[in-house]
This record gives sequence, C-alpha cells and structure tokens, in this order.
Amino acid sequence: MESLLPVDRIAGVRVLVVGDTMLDRYWTGTVDRISPEAPVPVVKVEQVQERAGGAGNVAANIASLGAGSQLLSFVGEDDAGRRLKSILDMAGVDHHLHIDPRSRTTEKLRIVSRNQQLLRADFEDRPDSDLLARSVTDFRELLHGADVVVISDYGKGGLANVVEMIGAAKERGVPVVVDPKGGNFTRYSGATLVTPNRQEFESITGVPVDAPQFAQAAGELVESAGLEGLLVTLGPDGMILFLANEDAIRQEARAREVYDVSGAGDTVVAVIAVAIGLKLDWALSLELATRGASAVVGRFGTSVVSLSDLEEYDGGRI
Repeated sequence: MESLLPVDRIAGVRVLVVGDTMLDRYWTGTVDRISPEAPVPVVKVEQVQERAGGAGNVAANIASLGAGSQLLSFVGEDDAGRRLKSILDMAGVDHHLHIDPRSRTTEKLRIVSRNQQLLRADFEDRPDSDLLARSVTDFRELLHGADVVVISDYGKGGLANVVEMIGAAKERGVPVVVDPKGGNFTRYSGATLVTPNRQEFESITGVPVDAPQFAQAAGELVESAGLEGLLVTLGPDGMILFLANEDAIRQEARAREVYDVSGAGDTVVAVIAVAIGLKLDWALSLELATRGASAVVGRFGTSVVSLSDLEEYDGGRI
C-alpha cells in the first residue's frame, strides 16, 4: 500500500527550533540495600546515559525524521554544555548555541532502578540578558531559511523575547508551533498552533477537559490569546485540535504499554512541525503525531521518533 507520508519531500522541509535546551542524564542501576546513613536506597550505578532534552530533543526528533533541523538556544561554559553539543552533532542538528560563561547548562539528572525513577535532580540558571537580546538578531537571520518555527518553552528563561520572535515569523509568513509554559498564553499571540497538555490547559482555563465546558473554554482561549489553533494533548485519551471558527478534530490515542512519558510532548511538536512544512491536512498530521508519541512512550528515557514509527499502522504500514 502506498504511504500517505511524502517521504521524498521531507528533506526539503527546514524547521527552526528556538527555546530552552537541556541535558538529560540517566544513572541506572540496582538497589539491594538501604543506606546506614539515612533511610534511603543505595543505588549501584551500572549505566550512564546522556540525551538532549527540551528544545534539543525537539530538534533531534526533527532531524531523525529527515527534515532540516536548526536549533537556537543557550548553554553554559561547562561539561554539560559540551556534552550537549556533542549529542546534537551526532543527531544531525545544526545548532547555534550561545555560550554563557556566567550561567550553567540546564541539566536534569534522573536516578533509575528497575525502570522506576527514584530521584530527579535539576541544575539550571537563567541566560544573560545581553545574550537574550543577541538571540533575537540570530533568530531573524535564521528565519530566512525556515519553513516552520518551533518555540519550545520550558520556562528556563531562554524565551524572554518570544513576542518579538513570533512577530518576526508572522511578518515573513512562517508558521509557528509553540510548546507552552506558564499561565499567560497571550505572549504566544499570532502563533499557528499552541500545544498545552491536559494539566496546562486546566491550569490556565480552570476547566477540566472532561467537563461539558471544555470545548467552549478552548475556543475562548484561542480567541483571547490571539491564536490560530490550540492542540490539547490528553495522554492516553489522545489529542484534540481547536481551530478558530472550525469544528474540533479529535484523534484517539494508540494502545501501547507506557514505559516512560519523558519527551512525548517534544515528539508531538516535532511531528506536527514537519507535517506543517509538508502542508499535510490536520487530520493526517494528528494521526502521525499520535503514532510518534505512542512509539516514544514505549522506550526508556528521552527518545526520538523515526519514519518507521510513523508508518506503522495496526501491524502494517500506511
């Protein structure tokens, strides 16, 4: 059966990702005793893994699909920043990382035993204001070669000038997909699509997604925040897209044993961005995003999607 995914055109899609990049570290081992110093488990670390997280994971997902992937972000002048650049190089991401000698690279350290996360330690700092201003100039230059922009907001301070960035993209007619953070969606005004998860939607609207007022609240948020569309991701309940003055589009989730939800939202954003670059219709775009998310939650840690993940369909291929 002929694939519905135009694989031959993916390499021509260029996506610019801007936002908060981080290094995800995983220390995995076994626990067979309790510490004599305190009532806590002692983990004998047997494996260390490092992966790009946040905006870096979005960019890595895009590169894994075969599209052109550029990343604009910040790192510190430290080992975590050097490791992150190496990982992005290996992933095929064309990165433009501002190095801030006065702050550290954002890092998440997870200690895991028997597939169970025991502890997460976060290390982070906010970028220098001069670097933030310089990133806007870089963004405008990189925008000339972009078909789609992804704003990956993890609330780490790298998107202080997001309003100006979205405005610049809109002036050039470049679609913008936003993975949001915080309770003020008006800062994303003009975006093509904003993708809150269930918790983020309920927090900003005060309306549960299973309430009768869900669709009304979503429509009001689209209008009040000046968005073209709102994609609410619902985990095991799939996702639903609300577009201004159009009927909502619902996409059911795919049954899959969940191993780790880390990075699933990044995968959704990456697949949607590539689909927009390919000018696919919304129904197919949501179907592909669902397949991608279903694939990565079945793997350990922050993971990237592949074309084969998107083509799998009920044991066959589309």
